[in-house]
Amino acid sequence: MEQKENIVLVQEIMQDFANITGLEPVSDHPQRYLWTDAFAVCNYIELFRQTKDQNYLNLAMRLVNQVHHILGRHRDDDPRTGWISSLNEEEGESHPTKGGLRIGKKLNERKLDEPYNEQLEWDQDGQYYHYLTKWMHALHCLSKVTQNSVYSKWGIELAQATHESFVYSPSFDGCKRMYWKMSIDLSYPLVPSMGQHDPLDGFITYNELIGNVPLKESDLSYEITDMVNICRSMSWNTDDPLGIGGLLSDASRTAQLIVKYERDYLNLLSTILDSALLGVEFFEEGELLNYPADYRLAFRELGLSIGLKGVETLLYWIKDNSELFSVDKSLKSRVEVITRYAPLSEIVEHFWMGSENRKSHTWTDHLEINMVMFATSLAPNGFLSI
Repeated sequence: MEQKENIVLVQEIMQDFANITGLEPVSDHPQRYLWTDAFAVCNYIELFRQTKDQNYLNLAMRLVNQVHHILGRHRDDDPRTGWISSLNEEEGESHPTKGGLRIGKKLNERKLDEPYNEQLEWDQDGQYYHYLTKWMHALHCLSKVTQNSVYSKWGIELAQATHESFVYSPSFDGCKRMYWKMSIDLSYPLVPSMGQHDPLDGFITYNELIGNVPLKESDLSYEITDMVNICRSMSWNTDDPLGIGGLLSDASRTAQLIVKYERDYLNLLSTILDSALLGVEFFEEGELLNYPADYRLAFRELGLSIGLKGVETLLYWIKDNSELFSVDKSLKSRVEVITRYAPLSEIVEHFWMGSENRKSHTWTDHLEINMVMFATSLAPNGFLSI
């Protein structure tokens, strides 16, 4: 599909998303979900860049405001009220992310004294670290395009507030780890296991945030050190298409950190690429893309597609800044190998372009996230650029 046709389709998708979720026209009860909204902010930024239509930038800023005033506050069905940070109204308005942000699930969180139910937990609210880092990234992107540092400052406050709760030291070995899911007020873990790529995503996102504001206002050195130490013991190999796509997106962001902010992360980039290449090869050898729509999850495949879209830009960064990347002679060749799998992105997009496939329950059950990530895949630079 040509770039111009892509943008027209993305415009249609993002207008539908605005209507469905109560962003435009503004609803009395907007439906906000943190992961989806993070991608949506980046999509509106990209539409603004492509069309110069100020309305798209206004939508991005309005969406941020809605997310903070809905997911930064207690639920309507919760006896608690106000900002989840416990700040008063005035302070909460100035620092809306200081208590973190809720996921936006349909059901209220599991209470501390309630038994764990794995199936039910997927539908219960709380805070996910990997959603929070996506929102930090969206705030950073909005700060760059608006040249308003308040968005990056909110991202940094979000990083500082949530890192303290998600990262902990087990008593048996003292090595720090991370919780996957925390309670709404960050007072207790809901799922104690650690997300495989959470430390890596945190490390890259923290570095992204501090590149956009004065040093005295952006000290995340303690948090970055924690992530470095946790990452040392991690393997990032995965066969999950969303995880593979996340690694590819992280590789793109790491290359930009090297170029834009002169970070010495060549070894990190090399390790990410090794894991991503293994994952892409495994995925390509599998049969998932031959399955009917009812047995596939669009947003997971689209996550891979988005990551693959970033590989071409990654190759550009390496070629155009050869002096920075010359230490590792194999980087360029590894990226070139990954680019051979770029057609997988077109295969995924073409499949979910089909109207019959979008009638499947796996599409309609996850409508908003599928719509938004499809739009990101079609016009990915708003999300992939830092």
